Amino acid sequence: MLVLTLLAAALVGVALAVLGGGGSILTVPILVYLAGQDPKQAIAMSLFVVGVTSAVGAVSHARGGRVRWRTGLVFGAAGMAGAYGGGRLAQFVPGTWLLVGFALMMIATAAAMIRGRRDGVPVKPHEELPVGRVVAEGVAVGVVTGLVGAGGGFLVVPALALLGGLPMAVAVGTSLVVIAMKSFAGLAGYLATVHVDWRLTAAVTLAAVVGSLVGGRLVGRIPETVLRKGFGWFVLVMGGFVLAQQLPVPIWGVAAVLVAVGVGVWLAQRRRPKVTAGGGPE
Repeated sequence: MLVLTLLAAALVGVALAVLGGGGSILTVPILVYLAGQDPKQAIAMSLFVVGVTSAVGAVSHARGGRVRWRTGLVFGAAGMAGAYGGGRLAQFVPGTWLLVGFALMMIATAAAMIRGRRDGVPVKPHEELPVGRVVAEGVAVGVVTGLVGAGGGFLVVPALALLGGLPMAVAVGTSLVVIAMKSFAGLAGYLATVHVDWRLTAAVTLAAVVGSLVGGRLVGRIPETVLRKGFGWFVLVMGGFVLAQQLPVPIWGVAAVLVAVGVGVWLAQRRRPKVTAGGGPE
């Protein structure tokens, strides 16, 4: 199982490099179901893996001028406070509840990825960010990250793009800085009460870093829409699997929920107005 775990960890690195998120959403199930780790241990280990991998990816983006340091540091500092609090709060929440919350986060994230951003929304030029709002959203995202080990990039990237009008490439690069900061803060909260297998963590981290280097070479070669939607459907299936493992309901019940989510996303896409060359709806 170790070889399979490391191969899957490499995919985590690819996802972070290409999409700017998705690390913990894949790492936690890998550590729980392939490596046999306790849910809380898996979440703590995933925070380290994702933190290191994001830091490595952020260096590459920074060299390409795709990191807004002031924005990232403000959002990241607020996220660190929330992540540390979430990590400490997790000791009072049963592991099963954490995994259920994690699965629901996966399903919600998958729906957002499949649906994508609304067409026709103008991208604002970068301006000074409203610090109070950034701090509030940073703390909220941080609490989710620290508590269930998820919700990093796929919450941070849209927030950065909407709040600051950052181009997506810059939002992804800046997001990796935020994810690294929040992940290490959440890990600090967990280490107060959770024991971590550091040898396994180091091996998984190394595999993820290698995957991120490979993923960096894929950026720009595969259409972003294809990657985003394909990964979204994969996360949707994984979320259903985790949910089915934790809830005392028949598997068909979980399948029905996933189908309903998929149909809802599909209908939302069909109802979305098309955009003409002038930028307005047809």
